[in-house]
Order: sequence, then structure tokens, then C-alpha cells
Amino acid sequence: MRRWPSRIRLLAICVAAVAVLAYFLLSTPPVDDSAAISSSEEAIARGAYLVNAGGCVSCHLAVNEDGSTDSAVLSGGHALVTYFGTFYAPNITPDVETGIGDWRAQDFLLALQHGRSPEGSFYFPAFPYRSYAGLNDQDVLDIGAYLLSLDPVNNAVPEHETPWWLSRFALVGWNLLADLTGGKEPELISEQGDSLLIERGAYLARNLGHCGECHTPRNGLGISQLAREFSGAQLGEDKVEAIDRAALEDWDRSSFDLFLLLGMKPDSDFVGGDMSDVIEHNTSRLTDADRLALAAFFTR
Repeated sequence: MRRWPSRIRLLAICVAAVAVLAYFLLSTPPVDDSAAISSSEEAIARGAYLVNAGGCVSCHLAVNEDGSTDSAVLSGGHALVTYFGTFYAPNITPDVETGIGDWRAQDFLLALQHGRSPEGSFYFPAFPYRSYAGLNDQDVLDIGAYLLSLDPVNNAVPEHETPWWLSRFALVGWNLLADLTGGKEPELISEQGDSLLIERGAYLARNLGHCGECHTPRNGLGISQLAREFSGAQLGEDKVEAIDRAALEDWDRSSFDLFLLLGMKPDSDFVGGDMSDVIEHNTSRLTDADRLALAAFFTR
């Protein structure tokens, strides 16, 4: 039997390897096919709490024609200006035409945990799916239960304004690079025997509250450098303060808890800028237990 020339065999191997890699990177991630969105009052109430804790209001709030915003409506339109373009937060009310009215449980799992749309395309990381990837399924489903319980609002938000070279397909490589070069968060260490409390705080800070999206530095490709978690970052023209252990050396749990509730620092000064909105819409609405968990995590 005639054998293929070595060059052809090598080409065939390369093509097969590329095909396997493309399938691995482009195929829709598996999620629980049996998952379902509950319509119970308990699930909706939990979802409402998680949406507040997750900071959804800060980006998805409605933008009125006069430029004012309405945090009571999540119909989107808020612009996030970055080095990589301007991204507009989508409508996440249950409007079928312009929102998420036809989403299933699996669509919420794909979006929040994998950054994928119901059609399988890639979301831009202005949507913090790499942080949300650590959310457990039940929290995702309860978030879905709340969002689908809202009044639908028909509002088509503008298309993202990105340079020609930045396509959703390019995110295949970006996500792979983020996996390879982003590093890992520092290990959780507690010397006070309260590991469960700190683990809850880590879940709130690293995943649900996605604090690192603003406070963790990024490289030139916009990939978070997790080994330097919470050590401060440059977002456009704004410098975001560090909130790592070194920066919070003079803080204790009580002062950090009060900061999350009222926005007051240990020197009695009040926080301003975007963080004041985070305090108002997110951290001030946490339970006492969850605020304490965040305080325990950041001041550990």
C-alpha cells in the first residue's frame, strides 16, 4: 500500500489538531439540561437579593431620553467606555423582542457561568462572566427567576462600538489567553477559625460582587492579573484604589462593615465617585451576615 508523503501526513495531523482545538473552544459548554426556573415567591425574593448583591443595577439601569437614569428599571442602555470601545448594557427585563423574555434556565447558566449567548456566541467581557463563572447553579437560577418576574420593557439598546479587529470570534483566543495568563487568586488563609465566614466573603467578593473587575489590575489585553488581586487598577482615566490586605492594614471588620453599609471610612470621610453608587445600590442592601462575611474576607 502506498504511503502518504511525510509533508502530507504532517499537514493532516495539523489540520486534525486545529479541528479538535476549534471544537473544544467553540462548542457550547455543557449545562444542566434538567435545570428549571422557579416561579415561587421564595426563588424570586432570593433572586432580587442576589441581583442587588451582584451589582446588576449599576450597569443595567434604564437610561432615559434626557440622559437621566432609573435604577428601578433594568432595561439597559448604560454606556461603559473602555480602551477597547464603548459597550452598552443590554435590556434584562423579560421583553421578548428586546430583552430576555424567551430565556430558559440553560440560557442563564450559559450566560453567567460561561459568557455565552443563547445562540452560542461569545459575550464581551464588559459583562463580568469570568467572575460570575464561580456562581453556583441555584444562585444563577434564582437570579433568572427574579429577572423574569419583572415588568417587560421594550427598549433596544445601541450596538457596541468596537474597533474592526475586535469581534466576538476574537474572544475565543482572549478567553484562552485569560485562562493561561490570568494566574490564580491568593489562597484563603484564616487564623481565627472562621473559614466558613471567609469563604462566604470570598464568594461574594470574587464571584457575585465581582469586586476584582474594577480593583484588580489588568495587562495590555484587559486580562485580570489574579495574583495581584484587589491591588488597584487603572480604568481609563480613573485610578481605582487598592483594597488588598496591605491597603486595608488599618481597617478592622467593624470599620469595613460600616463602610459597606454607609460608605464611611475609618477617618470618618465618605467615599465618592462610582463607589458611592456601589454602596447605595449593592453593599448597603446586603444582610448583616453577608456584610460581615465580606469584612472578614477583606480584613483577614
